[in-house]
Amino acid sequence: MTHLPEPVQVVQLPDGTYAYTRNLPAPQVPPQQIVQHIHQAPPDRTVQRIALGSGVGAGAVAAGVYFGPLLVGVLTAIAANLAILTFLAVAMAWGVVTVVKSVGGADGQAASKSASRARRRR
Repeated sequence: MTHLPEPVQVVQLPDGTYAYTRNLPAPQVPPQQIVQHIHQAPPDRTVQRIALGSGVGAGAVAAGVYFGPLLVGVLTAIAANLAILTFLAVAMAWGVVTVVKSVGGADGQAASKSASRARRRR
């Protein structure tokens, strides 16, 4: 019986009239509200987007992803080493000046004064 046409369906509308279901207008669907969140790209992805946008190949993208965080880590390590070395140099200079003042007597006092004068002239 699959060769027969589908039976005609008639419905009664709210105003009391009858209508065919195939001629009814499409039901009104309320518009959907789309919520879009826009976030700032993290620093590592910025290099990727610039490389992809300018037509540079995958090598530049891989380099940006790999070497970006690596470069930040290396610079941080260098800065930490320099800070430690500076602290050690200041501490050792302070220690030497203190020892020369206390042990040297009058000669130590004169040496520390001449060293402070030499520092002021620079």
